[in-house]
Amino acid sequence: MKTFAFLSLIALTATTAVAQTPNLPLVKTTAFKADTFSIAKYGAVADGLTPNTAAVQQALDACTAKGGGVVLIPRGHWMTGPLTLKSNVNLHLAEGALLQFSNRMADYKLIKTNWEGLDAVRNQPLLYGQGLENVAITGRGVIDGAGEAWWMVQKARSLESEWKKLVASGGALNEKQDRWYPSAQSLKGTTVKEAGVLTPEKQNIADFEDIKDYLRPDMLVLDRCQRLLLEGVTFQNSPAWTLHPMRSEHVVVRNVTVTNPPYSPNTDALDLESCKNGLVEGSTFNVGDDAICIKSGRNEQGRARAMPTENFIIRNCKVYRAHGGFVIGSEMSGGARNIYVSNLTFFGTDIGLRFKTTRGRGGVVENIFIDHVDMRDIPGEAILFDMYYMIKDPTPQVAGSKERPVSPAKPVDEGTPQFRGISIRNVTCAGARTAIMVRGLPEMSIKGISIENAVLQAKEGLVCIEADNIRLKNVTLLTSDTDPVMEVHNSKRIALDGIRYRPGASVLLRVSGAEKAQGITLTNTDATKAKQALELGTGVKKKAVTLTKK
Repeated sequence: MKTFAFLSLIALTATTAVAQTPNLPLVKTTAFKADTFSIAKYGAVADGLTPNTAAVQQALDACTAKGGGVVLIPRGHWMTGPLTLKSNVNLHLAEGALLQFSNRMADYKLIKTNWEGLDAVRNQPLLYGQGLENVAITGRGVIDGAGEAWWMVQKARSLESEWKKLVASGGALNEKQDRWYPSAQSLKGTTVKEAGVLTPEKQNIADFEDIKDYLRPDMLVLDRCQRLLLEGVTFQNSPAWTLHPMRSEHVVVRNVTVTNPPYSPNTDALDLESCKNGLVEGSTFNVGDDAICIKSGRNEQGRARAMPTENFIIRNCKVYRAHGGFVIGSEMSGGARNIYVSNLTFFGTDIGLRFKTTRGRGGVVENIFIDHVDMRDIPGEAILFDMYYMIKDPTPQVAGSKERPVSPAKPVDEGTPQFRGISIRNVTCAGARTAIMVRGLPEMSIKGISIENAVLQAKEGLVCIEADNIRLKNVTLLTSDTDPVMEVHNSKRIALDGIRYRPGASVLLRVSGAEKAQGITLTNTDATKAKQALELGTGVKKKAVTLTKK
């Protein structure tokens, strides 16, 4: 053990940063002794061949036993199996260090944990900590999860030569011969409903041994922990979710990089699940699923947990590829609130700002503040609020008709989700399929959404369905489809103020849904540049819409 000049690398700035935002509590930050425990002194060998699991774990155990400090991964190629993190320990990867996790599925054991918001059995995380306090992973090294040993591969997304090589290597193909799985167990897992989820019929780990290979591990799980720091490290090739703080408080994620291949399944970058008080900043994400994700449990279990993700600042991050850039849901049954997001840039994410839920989730998402988001080349929606996640569109337009079919309401109960009180300001998007989509439920509209100062270039403009108290101010919708530029269906109290659009648009605003349409206003907008300013659907009364000349 020696003294290591390390404390200067973990300047405790998060408390000051969070304190600058009104109404958020201070974030308690990590602090470590300077005593250093190099894994090399515990017998680890940096040859890229020798399994070093025991040596690294011994260093972690010794460090915490002596009051904490720094466990050093020096420069070099270090092979390891799954590791258990410890309180008061900073796992520090020196520049040039590669901590390579095993690609042998047998090195990982099944444990009871949580997956996608439900109690479940999964392979143990590569890095795991439960009930810890004052724990960190820092440095400029790389942690590689060997995810390719676990992932399913689709033929349509592979070069022919790569596909042939993969099939020849072993594994198993599905019935259609278009998906490859690493093993027969992995393939079998696809035939099991809610695979891995604990049920009254399946309560024991042994009940899941026959699909073990399908139950891919997360890279990092910190569950019920206090004062966490992830800083500087590159995390790559995760078998499933990458960084997963869960039921934890005082979380700081700073200047990390997460990179997983584009078609790697369920490889979210950062999942903040039922976490409280934190800061995410200066990080870069490039993954196969959602990037920055806010979650809080699923359905009855999430509601019973009753632990919203709350009191977070997320700022100064870049997302190069993902299903969603910044995402809340879909497992948000415990709620989400008091989240401040600013200065994000998305490059080619499937969706930009993504709020997703569905019937049965329950939970309330509220008090979300988003400012300064720039994005380009978005295949889907730039801004999406959707209460029909993973459900077929309930109100598709019939070919040749502009009318939407009636979608019946269901009773409001504890499983009815809510989105309300969300502010989005200063957004640009250069290229998307849809600029803004708001799609609520007939029994629970999406409420209190404000979008201000936005310039959005897209195929479609605004699609607003089952919404209440939605406000667009100083929004430019530069769309290629202009029939209409904006569609409002079954909604009320929709304020469209200072809307700009391409001259010559076929229809500027279409309002439908006679039963609910009311209180829709278009102000400070030059409607004369459109061939038709307003189109009313069947049965909609003229008094439902007010157009004020500019």
